[in-house]
Amino acid sequence: MRILALESSCDESAAAFLEVKAGAVLRLEHLVASQAIHSLYGGVVPEVAAREHSAAVPPLLAGLAKQVTGEPDGKKLGKLVDIIAVTRGPGLITSLRVGTDSARALAAAWDKKIIGINHIEGHVYSNWLPKEVGESLPADGDIFPAVVLVVSGGHTEILYMRGHGRYELLGATRDDAAGEAFDKTAKLMGLGYPGGPAISRLAAEGSPLKYDFPRPMIAEPHFDFSFAGLKTAVRYFLRDNQERMEDQQFVRDVAASLERAIVDVLVAKTVRAGKQRKTKSVLLAGGVAANGLLRRSLAEAVAAKLPGVRFAEPQVRYCTDNAAMIAMAANFRVAEAKRGAWRDMDSDPNWELGRADLARHRLGRSGTD
Repeated sequence: MRILALESSCDESAAAFLEVKAGAVLRLEHLVASQAIHSLYGGVVPEVAAREHSAAVPPLLAGLAKQVTGEPDGKKLGKLVDIIAVTRGPGLITSLRVGTDSARALAAAWDKKIIGINHIEGHVYSNWLPKEVGESLPADGDIFPAVVLVVSGGHTEILYMRGHGRYELLGATRDDAAGEAFDKTAKLMGLGYPGGPAISRLAAEGSPLKYDFPRPMIAEPHFDFSFAGLKTAVRYFLRDNQERMEDQQFVRDVAASLERAIVDVLVAKTVRAGKQRKTKSVLLAGGVAANGLLRRSLAEAVAAKLPGVRFAEPQVRYCTDNAAMIAMAANFRVAEAKRGAWRDMDSDPNWELGRADLARHRLGRSGTD
């Protein structure tokens, strides 16, 4: 199966070509164009993002065609493609539509099957992307059932995955996502955008136990998150210690203490979900999955508290938004791809995985299955 995928849900434009045969990845080519312009605004501006996607997608496709066929020739690339996959949601509607419209145009021009993929599902399947071409995909029996922690700028949630395409949302953030807490706190500290990497760099030289910031909902029996209160606590702390902001060690200690507080909550909730659901594996996914402290802490907690449970994390290069993960997710949904489906495909900025059962878990009945 040969899949061409596009991703444009936020501020990265990406294209990928994936070939899978007999359960092994034979070829994987991918390109990503990031939008540095948003650093000027301290965050993503939807209209600017859409404009940048429109400018980036054609050269990305030409570059991908050259990688795959040796020439920047769309017709040659089209002859090799079996299915076109594209991120249909969630995300910024203006950004999503650039990707979906581009994919629809290709599907119509090449007369190919097309499928829309959930962006979060793509992040989940980043765990299936191989380190080397030729590697076999992990066996289903080694993975499922799985508890998945998804952590990104706009999403923080725990999913229970019974099998491919079978999701149950156990908990989600009620306000700010973990990535937002990093980005907004970084802005308060004058570190610019994106804030997560900047916080992590500073935290590497700070003391994570220096300041005891709150760990919201860490002891609550449900699996929801809330990081707005933590962000507010840090804001007031910085306001009350404004005169110390010139002290670089103070700033490093604040960053380390904030990072530790966020990671503690994420790890505690995920391990609790793993115990309760008697999971076979724990998967980490999303942009914040690149955070070194989170990767180490979750791996150590799974090993110590969930004996026999497999822990998986995506390669760092596949943590941020990319089209390779969209192609891999589509590989497990090939039966749903339809020729002519481009006529009715539209973007869905609010598309969620497994939302139906979340109310039951919030009422404290998450032990039933």
